[in-house]
Amino acid sequence: MALDGALWHNFSMRSLLILCATLAALPFAAQAGEPMDAEEFDHYTRGKTLFYGFGGTAYGVERYLPDRRVIWSFLDGRCQEGTWYEDAGQICFVYEDRSDPQCWSFSLTPEGLSARFQNDPEATELYEAGDVDEEMLCLGPEVGV
Repeated sequence: MALDGALWHNFSMRSLLILCATLAALPFAAQAGEPMDAEEFDHYTRGKTLFYGFGGTAYGVERYLPDRRVIWSFLDGRCQEGTWYEDAGQICFVYEDRSDPQCWSFSLTPEGLSARFQNDPEATELYEAGDVDEEMLCLGPEVGV
């Protein structure tokens, strides 16, 4: 059954309005490659455990907890608890073993998160290696002398 011009126009406009309303209801997300703000970063990471790579090798893993808390490990079984906050468009982390903030610019790519240290093009750039449904390995404190 062919639709005449006026009927097709009404059908198309209604479909477009429904699509726009649906997209407007979705959580706001940064455009691919654009830096994420705190709300976008929290929405993407909260409740996840993400493994990160650097130069084709595993670099570390971070678990994102409620209230902007995190647990980081260099995949060596030693875990550091910390918190994160937004500062001047960067996501900054402070961990229990160091007081100076570690600030990164996060952006969403088709492959997942990309993180550039202190937003410096010449600095370390990490990429998301995956969201894993398993627990990260955190060994207890070292015992003995």
